[in-house]
Amino acid sequence: MSLAELPVGAAPEALSFEHFPTRHQAVIWRNWGMIAVERLATVLGTSQEELRRAAVEMGLDPSPPVDPRWRERGYVTLVRNNWHLLPYEQLLELLDWSAEQLDFSLREEDFLWHKLGHLKPRVEPVRLRPLTSAEQAATATLRATFRAHFPRGLARTEEPFAFLDKAGFGAAVKAEDGQLRYPFDLRLAYSYAAVCGDPLLDPALDPYPDSVLAAYAASGVNAVWLHALLYNLTPLLPEVCDGYAERLQALRQLVERAGRVGIKVFLYLNEPRGMPLSFFDAHPEWKGAESHDGTTYAMCTSAPGVRAYLREATEYLATQVPELGGVFTITMSENLTSCFSKCREKTCPRCASRQTAEAVAQVSSIIASGIHAGAPRARVIVWTWAWFPEWSGDAIDLLPADVELMCVSEWGKVIHVGGVEASIVDYSISQPGPSEEALRNWRRARARGLKTIAKVQVNNSWECSAVPWLAVPHLVDEHLGNLARAEVDGLMLSWTLGGYPGGNLPLLFATPADLAARFSASEAERVESAWLRLADAFREFPFHVGVLYCAPQNAGPRNLLHAKPTGYAATMVGIPYDDLDSWRARHYPREIFVDQCRKLAEGWREGVEMLRALPIEGAAWSEHLRLVTAAGCHFSSMYHQAAFVAQRDRGDGMSGDLIRAELEAAQELFTLAAADSRLGFEASNHYVYTLNDLAEKVLNCTHLLASTE
Repeated sequence: MSLAELPVGAAPEALSFEHFPTRHQAVIWRNWGMIAVERLATVLGTSQEELRRAAVEMGLDPSPPVDPRWRERGYVTLVRNNWHLLPYEQLLELLDWSAEQLDFSLREEDFLWHKLGHLKPRVEPVRLRPLTSAEQAATATLRATFRAHFPRGLARTEEPFAFLDKAGFGAAVKAEDGQLRYPFDLRLAYSYAAVCGDPLLDPALDPYPDSVLAAYAASGVNAVWLHALLYNLTPLLPEVCDGYAERLQALRQLVERAGRVGIKVFLYLNEPRGMPLSFFDAHPEWKGAESHDGTTYAMCTSAPGVRAYLREATEYLATQVPELGGVFTITMSENLTSCFSKCREKTCPRCASRQTAEAVAQVSSIIASGIHAGAPRARVIVWTWAWFPEWSGDAIDLLPADVELMCVSEWGKVIHVGGVEASIVDYSISQPGPSEEALRNWRRARARGLKTIAKVQVNNSWECSAVPWLAVPHLVDEHLGNLARAEVDGLMLSWTLGGYPGGNLPLLFATPADLAARFSASEAERVESAWLRLADAFREFPFHVGVLYCAPQNAGPRNLLHAKPTGYAATMVGIPYDDLDSWRARHYPREIFVDQCRKLAEGWREGVEMLRALPIEGAAWSEHLRLVTAAGCHFSSMYHQAAFVAQRDRGDGMSGDLIRAELEAAQELFTLAAADSRLGFEASNHYVYTLNDLAEKVLNCTHLLASTE
C-alpha cells in the first residue's frame, strides 16, 4: 500500500499552535519522553545533539526515560497528538509503521478514523531549524513559564502504564460471604487495558493477564470480551487472513486461562465486515452498498456467497475454539456490515426490496447457526444497538430460539435536564435506566423464551472516561436494582471503557453503605452524604449522545483554548476543538448548556470538599480522593471551555478569569496524573492526555493571558 492510498478526507489546513514559537518545537514537546531521541531526531532531520539542545531550550530534560510501551500501547495517543503536526510520511516514520499498519488502525481501531474527524489535516514536512532572534526570545519566555509552573519538569512519581505492573491493577473488593446481591447470570466486562487493534497477534499485548482475570473473578465478573474480525481468525479469505492460526492459538490459550478462574471469553462480532473496494476484485458478486464516507463497501448478505462465507467462518471459529463462552453481535453499528447498516441509501439493488427486520434477523440466525454447530454450549447474544422501534419487534420475532437478546438499558429514555427534554441513546450513568423501549424489547424476547441481557456502564462512561471509575455508587445501584426488578438475566458491564476491576463493580456484592464503611465505619454516613452530593451534581450533566461524543469532558484540560474559531468540527471522543455547537449537540441552547456545565462542576466540587473534610486516613482513601478530584478537574474544564467559547463567539473577547481557572485545572490534574498512571487512560483511546499535554495547556493559557493584558 502506498502513502497516496491513505485516507485524507477534506484535508483542511492544519492548526497552528502559537504558544510554541515554531512547529518543530511543538513536535518535540508532544513526543518528548515517548519517542526515543534517536528516532525523533531522524523524523526531524537533525542530530541527537541538536535535538537535545532544542529540548533543553524549552526547559525539557535532555535525557528523558522512554517507555517502549508508548508505541505498543499508546500509539493512538501518538497519532492524535501529531495529527496536526506531521504529514503521513513523517507520522509513519515516528511510529515505525508501514502504510498498511496505519490504514488498518484507522479503519479497525475502534473507529479511530471517526475519532480523528474523517480527515487528515494538510501540513508540510517539519524539520528542526535554527531559531530567529525573535523565536529565541519567545522560547526563553516559554522555558521560564514552564519552569515556574512545573519546577520538577515532566517528572512523575508513577510512570505511564505502571498500572499494568500491579497485580490486577488494584485490589478487588467483594462481600465477605461472596454472595451476589442480584441474580444476574452473566456479568460481562472488557479489559481496562486491552489494545483494541489486534491483541491476539502479539502475546506482549495480552488483554487479560492471569492477575487481571483473578481480580475480575473476585469482583463478581464471570465473562470478558474482546474484538474479533472473522476474516483474520479463519483461513477462508486468503488475501486478508495472515496470522489467523496464531490468533486462534492465542484465543484458545486465553479461553483456557480464563476458565481456570471461572470466567468465560466472548467475542464481539460486527459481521460481515465492510471491506475496501480492492477486496471485491476477487469477489465482485459480494459487493454491496457503499459506506457514507465512501471508504468501504458492504459484503451484501443478499448474495448467497456472503451468507455461505458467514456460516462457514463462524462454524470454523467455534470448532477451533469449542470452549468459547460465546459471541455478541451488532448488526447496525457505525462500522459497515450489511447493506442495511451505515450505508448510503438504496445503493444495493439486491437489497432494495428487503425489509430491515428480516435482513437483520437473517444475519443473526446465520451467526448463531455457525457458532452452535461448532460450540453447542456457546451463548449467542444479539444486540439491538441502533435497531429502530418501527421494526425491532418484528426482528425479535424472527430471531432463532437459541439466541439471547441484549438491549442498552437506557436506550430511548426521555429525560429533562435544565428544562430541556432529551432522549438517551447509551452510556448513561447520570440518568439510570432502564427505558420503556428496552423493557418492551425484553418482554417481547421473553415471550419467545429468549434470555435477556442489559448493556450498562458501571464504572465510568463517555460522561467522563479518563478516570477509572466515578464515585456515584448510588446512581449505579439504583440502575442495578431497577434491572433486577425487571427480571433481566444478565449484564454487559462495560464497553471498552469502564472495565476497571474495582470501583463500582463491588456493588454486585455490596451496598453503597457497605462500600462507605470499608473506608471508615465511624464516618460511613458522611461518606455516603458526600457521594449523594456527587450523584445530585452528576444528574445535572447535560446528557445527549452528541454531548458525550463531542464535548470536552473526556479530554478535560488537554483540549486547548483558541483565541479565534478554528473552523474544525469536534470529533467522536477524539478532539473537541472549540466547536461549542457540537458540544451542546445543537440541542441544548448555549446558555443552558453552559449553565448545566457550571451546576455539574460546582456541585461536584462541593461533594469533593465534603470528602476532603472527613478525618479518614489510608492509601485507599487517598486514592479515592485523587480520583474524585481528577473527575472534578474534567467537569470544571468542561465548564470553563464552554463558557470561554460562548463569550468569545458573542464578541465579548476572552475572559481572563476563565483562562486562569482553566490553567489551574490543568496544573491540578497534572499533579494528580503524575502520581497515578491510570488517570487519562482508556483502552480504545489510550492516554487521552499526557503530562506533556497538560503542561502545554498551561503554556496555551499563559500565551492567551498575555494577549488579554
